Amino acid sequence: MRWTLQSKPEKEKVQKLQNELNIDEIIATLLIQRGVETYEQAKTFFRPTLNDLHNPYLMKDMDKAVSRIEKAITNQENILVFGDYDVDGTTAVSLVSSYLKSYYPNVATYIPDRYDEGYGISFKGIDFADDNGITLIIALDCGIKSIDHIAYANEKNIDFIICDHHRPGKELPSAVAILDPKREDCFYPYDELCGCGIGFKLIQALAKNRNQTIEDLVLYLDLVATAIAADIVPMTGENRVLAKFGLEVINTNPRPGIKALIQNVKKKVLTITDVVFIITPRINAAGRVKHGNEAVALLTEFNLEQAEQFASEIEQYNTDRRDLDKQITVEALSQIENNNEKDRFTTVVYQENWHKGVIGIVASRLIETYYRPTLVFTKSGDKLAASARSVKDFDVYNALEVCAEHLEQFGGHMYAAGMTLKEENYKNFKDAFEKVVQETIHPDLLIPEISVDAQIELSDINEKFVRLLNQFEPFGPQNMTPVFISKNIKDTGYAKPLGQNDEHLKLFVKQNGSQGIGAIGFGLGKKLEQITNQKPFDVVYCIDENEFNGNVTLQLRLKDIRN
Repeated sequence: MRWTLQSKPEKEKVQKLQNELNIDEIIATLLIQRGVETYEQAKTFFRPTLNDLHNPYLMKDMDKAVSRIEKAITNQENILVFGDYDVDGTTAVSLVSSYLKSYYPNVATYIPDRYDEGYGISFKGIDFADDNGITLIIALDCGIKSIDHIAYANEKNIDFIICDHHRPGKELPSAVAILDPKREDCFYPYDELCGCGIGFKLIQALAKNRNQTIEDLVLYLDLVATAIAADIVPMTGENRVLAKFGLEVINTNPRPGIKALIQNVKKKVLTITDVVFIITPRINAAGRVKHGNEAVALLTEFNLEQAEQFASEIEQYNTDRRDLDKQITVEALSQIENNNEKDRFTTVVYQENWHKGVIGIVASRLIETYYRPTLVFTKSGDKLAASARSVKDFDVYNALEVCAEHLEQFGGHMYAAGMTLKEENYKNFKDAFEKVVQETIHPDLLIPEISVDAQIELSDINEKFVRLLNQFEPFGPQNMTPVFISKNIKDTGYAKPLGQNDEHLKLFVKQNGSQGIGAIGFGLGKKLEQITNQKPFDVVYCIDENEFNGNVTLQLRLKDIRN
């Protein structure tokens, strides 16, 4: 592991913020690292309000989108809300459809079948609209590259409103309105919204026309917070506001579908991390193993008993998904070994019968063993389909763009993407992708990095310090849980391995005669020899509050140990 200690901000800036906020140097440093340099910025960071959300009409084409929806309602047209089968897509469809249905009945939903139709707008979906007299489709979390599909819909006199957050290509589809802050000609103040976030901006704009306030839309924010958590978008700006208030809804008054997913969780207050590990895998499992429609049915159900039934079925899908991804990960690791590909710059694996619904998860699992850009392919109809995952600071989307001649289609982000290609092009693509990554990736990026915010002493850690750290939540990209380094630590003699195979490490540490503090190191069992017999060592860690039998104690969650 590489330990990278962030550079210290300018001393004058730190002192100024310390004085303005009456905080210590460490907290001031953490804030400045996150772009918070003034009293006003700190107020927005620590006490965000719904009034911090931008006017939705600042987004390019928002006026056109609202006008077309209002026209459809006036003319009693049928509207189809279409979205991707992942968490961002299904929450977005649930949000926009349930909002529209609250005052207009002629609204249907459509999630494409992951296996039959694949990602994004499908011809089959457009035919469904045509067969059912639908004249307006609102596409969420997809569509920005669907040139041919929108042209096909236009031929059938079906209008499209696209709400997407993916990078556009050189040409935009001929839709009535395209809401995407990543458009070069869109000057909306924040361009890191997820698909469900853009769906929320659309209903925010519609609400203005109906004399509703932002308070009337708070009940939808549990969906938005779930999508933000799942799509791993930056936890800054509007995302931070939406996630914070969405978490409050999840913890106090969630919709029945989400309540059914979390009612057996013993924790009283869920964090964004809990949403990532408890709620989102289950919503995703429906689209991965069965069909995304089941996730929408759960999230739009207002009868708790029926929602509990849906949740029970989805729980089984999640169990099946876990079994599948474990099995495929083992097979993929064997393929890498058998092909003598351990020392490549990329992982590109393929087997025709791998389950398409879990190949993205498998790609992430493979990176845990071989830390490098990773693509996992499977057969999808007469083509091969893949999910790509990248390593920190390497743009896999740009690498795919260089290899575009071998691909049928691709789309995504810096760290995650999807693509299809013809089977005969697989070998050429694999070689081209390896070549472009080898030529462009910095060798350091192939070593996992722990980014450390600050060096502190164990004596700096107390309840007041941790209370302030907790106010940095919700955590996520660009506002990660603070990571610290402390040096010349010693175990007090209580260190012991934990786990079925002694894979974890539990210890009690001190530094220069400080008060002792408990520590847990998941996956660090092999480091036991480095810390015994009073050997001094350095640690990188986060600080947790550990609750046991009603008592709350502070604990270090170790990320790595080094002598």
